[in-house]
Amino acid sequence: MSLTDMRMAHVKSRQDTSGGLWDSVKKAAFVIGSGILLLAAFGNSLTWHLQRFWGASGDFWQNLWSKLSATFEGHNEALFYMGTMLVPTVVFWGFNALLLLVDTTGRPAFITRYRVQVDKNNPVDPAKLRQALKTVLFNHLFISGPMVVVAYHLTSWRGDPCGPQLPTFHWALIELAFFSILEEVFFYYSHRLFHHPSLYKHFHKQHHEWTAPIGVVATYAHPLEHLFSNLLPVVIGPVVLGSHVSTTCMWYCIALVSTTISHCGYHLPFLPSPEFHDFHHLRFNQCFGVFGVLDRLHGTDTKFKETKQYERHTLLTCFTPLTESIPDSPKKSQ
Repeated sequence: MSLTDMRMAHVKSRQDTSGGLWDSVKKAAFVIGSGILLLAAFGNSLTWHLQRFWGASGDFWQNLWSKLSATFEGHNEALFYMGTMLVPTVVFWGFNALLLLVDTTGRPAFITRYRVQVDKNNPVDPAKLRQALKTVLFNHLFISGPMVVVAYHLTSWRGDPCGPQLPTFHWALIELAFFSILEEVFFYYSHRLFHHPSLYKHFHKQHHEWTAPIGVVATYAHPLEHLFSNLLPVVIGPVVLGSHVSTTCMWYCIALVSTTISHCGYHLPFLPSPEFHDFHHLRFNQCFGVFGVLDRLHGTDTKFKETKQYERHTLLTCFTPLTESIPDSPKKSQ
């Protein structure tokens, strides 16, 4: 092949790559835009029954908030930190304390039946767990804490995050939907960026030391990754909308519980499936997102869709573990 032909082939390859990326971006914009339009069009009908239930409580929540707000009068910053630091921290560690009890003791056996990777963490390696806990605590104290302080000041520029009036139920749902979309976009692309070879070995490799994750390692990561890939996708939504601390608190708790479930290693009944992200820890180059929407658009779930884990990636609505109802294919004899 001549030098000219090689150059032409290189230019064509770059054009194909660029075109493929642009097509994926257009598809992502179409899907996300369609979701926003659908939410705007059908929001009232979708939330009507839930809003009636919420309204049945009368002014209970507003009265409760008014009393709390009066207690912290003149100390909005403290009230914000209580809602965005203290409450989510209690939720995260409370949930993980229960999971760690199972991880370290193997009891109750009823729970261990639902382990995704049956032969792993049975029980978890104590030395490896201690190392992970040190990193997680460091990230929470010295990365998450300052990030929330920055979030408070940025949100305050947009409005009063600790105002006396709670947001309506309908508006809170719209905000949560918006937060979820932003998290999917920012987490997917930041996560894929940290998988680039030049970044992976210095930063993201630490998180992937756990090929069979447990709940608490959801925030086991290099501090730089924790900041840009774990925190930023979650924090940016409430900052952009200038959200009330009550909605922000709810969102932070949902995000922490969600990522804990994704990493917990157990596919438990009536809880979201962790199979998608568990497969990412197992294979590294698949399933980068939260919901899988962008993975579908970018084709980063093709290998996952060929596996038993994909068949098990569903809400378990009975008490039979999916490893039993959808067992692995028998290994071929040599």
